Amino acid sequence: MRLKSHIFVSSLLRRAFSLGGYAAVLRKGAEDAGAIFIRQRTRLGTETLFAPAPQNFFADEIDLGRKFEVRLSDSDAEQVDAALASEIRFDPDCWIVEIELDDRGDLFEVVAEDGKGRP
Repeated sequence: MRLKSHIFVSSLLRRAFSLGGYAAVLRKGAEDAGAIFIRQRTRLGTETLFAPAPQNFFADEIDLGRKFEVRLSDSDAEQVDAALASEIRFDPDCWIVEIELDDRGDLFEVVAEDGKGRP
């Protein structure tokens, strides 16, 4: 069983603020198992969109964490808006969280394209 969505989001918000950044829930999804999308904005005006990683990135069923993949990198707001609108049409129970940090540090785990660590 994976950590419930609302608990993960709450923790993410607190940790972003503790790093001196800003975070907000832009769209609240299903409390228990809603997919979470993270929109990271930087001072340069670019955005990165993180989406739930495919299940093949999970080593076993005991892994309780959430893993993310980079869906869009260093994009403009319109591209991210369009991608999120498509995701909402596909899954209306998804969460959208916005963070404003130049360096997300270890706020959440991002899998590399090869599946072996941070990109």
